[in-house]
Order: sequence, then C-alpha cells, then structure tokens
Amino acid sequence: MDIIKESESYAEETVLIRKEKTAFECSQCEKSFSHNVYLTRHMRVHTGEKPYQCSHCFKNFSQNSTLKIHMMIHTDNREKLYQCSHCDNSFLAKSSLTKHMRTHTGEKPYQCSHCDDTFSQNGDLILHLKKHTGEKLKEKTAFECSQCEMNFSQNGDLTRHMRTHTGEKPYQCSHCQKTFSCNYNLIIHLRIHTGEKPYQCSYCDNTFSQSSHLINHLKKHTGEKPYQCNHCGRDFSQNSELISHLRKHTGKKPYQCHHCDKSFSWNNCLINHMATHSGEKSYQCSLCDKAFARNSQLKIHLKRHTGIKPHQCIHCEKAFLMKSDLKIHLRTHTGEKPYQCSHCDKAFAQIGQFIKHMRTHCGETISTQRANQAVDS
Repeated sequence: MDIIKESESYAEETVLIRKEKTAFECSQCEKSFSHNVYLTRHMRVHTGEKPYQCSHCFKNFSQNSTLKIHMMIHTDNREKLYQCSHCDNSFLAKSSLTKHMRTHTGEKPYQCSHCDDTFSQNGDLILHLKKHTGEKLKEKTAFECSQCEMNFSQNGDLTRHMRTHTGEKPYQCSHCQKTFSCNYNLIIHLRIHTGEKPYQCSYCDNTFSQSSHLINHLKKHTGEKPYQCNHCGRDFSQNSELISHLRKHTGKKPYQCHHCDKSFSWNNCLINHMATHSGEKSYQCSLCDKAFARNSQLKIHLKRHTGIKPHQCIHCEKAFLMKSDLKIHLRTHTGEKPYQCSHCDKAFAQIGQFIKHMRTHCGETISTQRANQAVDS
C-alpha cells in the first residue's frame, strides 16, 4: 500500500512539474508556453512589436529567423535556394519549400478538431475553424476598430488602420514634404529620391526598389502565370495584368481626363493624353537640350546616347533599342501578320502598312489606337 501511495504521490508531483513547465501563460489569450522566450516571441503577435530590422531596407520583423530569410533577397543566394525536385520552382526558405511540396504530394497534415477535414496549410485550417467557432475566434482578435466592424490581432495593425479614418499622415519626406500614413511607405518613397534598389534578381542583373516588384519579375524567369482570363483563356503572371487585359473585353475606361470628356482604359494612356493639354516637358535630358513630357520618354531617349541595344533577335544578329521594335522585326522571321483588313482578306505585319491600306477602301482613315484595338480584340 505504501508503495502505491508513493507511486500516486510521485505521479501527482510529475503532473505538477509538467504544469509548471507550461506555466508561461499569455495574458491576452489562452495560450501557454513551456519557456518564457516562447511567450515573449508570441506576445509580439498582440503588441505588433518588430525588434529585428533589416540594415538594407529598414524593414522590421518580429522574429530573427524571418529577418535572416528576408536578408537573402538583398544578396545573390542562387546556391542557397531550396529547389523543388518535382518542378523548377525554388525558394529562399526551407519552410516555403516544405509547404510547396504538399502541392505535389497531396499531404494535408493539419486536421480540424471539430470534423474530418484536413488541410495542407495551417492558415487554411485557421480559416476553416471560423465556421465552427464563429465568435470565439473574433474574441481573440481583441483589437477592434471603433469606426467600423474590422478586427485586428495586433494593436499595431489597428493603429495603422485607424489612419484610414482619421487621414493622419505622420511620416514626412525630407526631400519633397510628401506625407504618409505608415513608415514603410515613406521608406519606399525615399528610394525615388535616392535611386536605391536593394532587391536584386538572382537570375539576372535587374534590381528593384520594392520586394513585390522583384517577386513579380521572378515570374518571368519561372514562367509562372497563375492568373487566367475567363473570356479568352489567356494567362498572366500578375493580377494587375489580368485586370488591365479584361478591359479589352468589357470596354471599361476608368481613367477620365479632367480637362475634357475623354476616358481611357489604361492610366498610361491618360498620362500621355494629359500632356496634350499642359504641353509641359519637365523631364530634361542631361546630355542634350531635349525635354520630354514623361519620364518614360526620357529613359528611352537616354538609351540613344549610350548606343546600347538590349533587345536581340534570336534568329539573326540584329539588336534593337526598344522591345516593341524587336517584336515587329520578329514578324519577318515568323511571317506573322496580326493586322487583318475587315473589308478584304489582306493582312499586314506592320501597323503603318495596315493604316495605309485601309485608306484604299473608300478613303477610310484609322487611328493607331483603333488599329491596335482591332488586333487585341
């Protein structure tokens, strides 16, 4: 009997020790941790604290491990990339590769405790749990906006969100006095003045001022085109490209000129049009006396001074200053004639030839913009 009592006493002590080991409890939610360091790290979810800062772009992170992964963006780490054995995708972090591999293996390690559903990603499980718990999860996102119904898991996110209601922009640019609602937007803006482009492509020499621009650029190398048009089936690497393309089908023209009644499908078309009203040419070439209405025109012009022709034909040795010129040239090899006459069976490789031909039909004239729309439709 004494042995049994001693065993029971030992078991109770063991349970107490185990409870003590998970004694670090979060004051904001019901989670508990075995070590204080884990609790400290978890608390940043509620406080929004991000003590680890990137020395290249000043972006902040809540965990040192996340900072280390981010730092790889700034350096050429081609040899450090984690390569998928099933496809050509590669990743900066091993955890990202692990998640990606589940798309090939079909593994779903995250199981719902309320039903039999399983998920490949933890985030998908959390979203699914809302169907079962409803308001319980809402209570855990305790930072609620007093102006609208939005809830936030971090106080820092709520603070930033509140500025959408108040219009507060506490971060000011020291170069042009422009103000911003969050510090990160100011950092990105400052690169316009400094010319800093900290994000380098690991496949080519291109550099970018924003990580999102690098991510979009990388899709050109990987060939990834996840966005598909439901009208014609064409695929795009960026959602913005799909949205822009859809306007060809819908005819939507959201960009309105404030000086006249004209509207445009794309913002760059509106910018080009606005120059006809102002006549202003604020972009001056530093090598000659020419000035331009748009920065993009100046960049094209500067290439003429350098003599660099970066766009080379894969069929012959010819090189071109502009990508559009290469595209037209390639038709001499492929035989492509995208400009089709609606009155007869003739087709043309170049827009100038097409416009000239259209005049033979009852003297009809056609604008370059209308000709391009005919090809795109």
